[in-house]
Amino acid sequence: MFWGDSSFVWYIIKRKKLSKLLYIIRHGQTDYNKLDIIQGSGINSDLNEFGRKQAELFYSKYKLEGFEVVYTSQLKRAIQSVEGFIKMGIPHKSHYGLNEINWGIMEGKHSDTEQKEMFYSIVREWGKGNLDYAVEGGESPLQMMQRQLEFKEELLLQSQSKILVSSHGRALRGFLCLLTGKPLSDMQLFDHSNLGLYILEQEEGAKFRILKHNCKEHLERIQTL
Repeated sequence: MFWGDSSFVWYIIKRKKLSKLLYIIRHGQTDYNKLDIIQGSGINSDLNEFGRKQAELFYSKYKLEGFEVVYTSQLKRAIQSVEGFIKMGIPHKSHYGLNEINWGIMEGKHSDTEQKEMFYSIVREWGKGNLDYAVEGGESPLQMMQRQLEFKEELLLQSQSKILVSSHGRALRGFLCLLTGKPLSDMQLFDHSNLGLYILEQEEGAKFRILKHNCKEHLERIQTL
């Protein structure tokens, strides 16, 4: 049985409408970032002046992009990074699944030699596939993925097709693995920077492909402090 032209066109339109385009950013700079202090889900820091400028430049570049909904973590720095879009009246939803990983006893501490050795030791374990490994008092990648799975399921059920997401460095790495079908042990493949942008297009089913990797072209007018 062959479809008539009108039925086929309607199918293509419907399929295209259901396909999602995700714009995913890491939050702008905070004083913790500037001072190289570890912040995770237990640190609810604000953007600093430079971070707010980054957010303004991102908004200026993408304010006419046509986002239908804005998702953020529950932390201030992620929300402040997309404040311009929220003020436009674009619906905003925060979800704990987008919160940064919890770095336990490392949070709020300067990255001195001892802290850096601990950090890279943890990252090496994750790269080996020890994904239930966590710093004392912290969260493992598997625990982070469980809440991200909840968010992904909610995301896929939404009717909106063009979506802005504001999250955090390690959370972004884990979520990109989840979206693209890569194992969590490959998290380090995904570079990120303050207000860097990933754009992903939904393929067949629940899998996405990356169109832009950590794009920073909207920040070209700003000088690094």
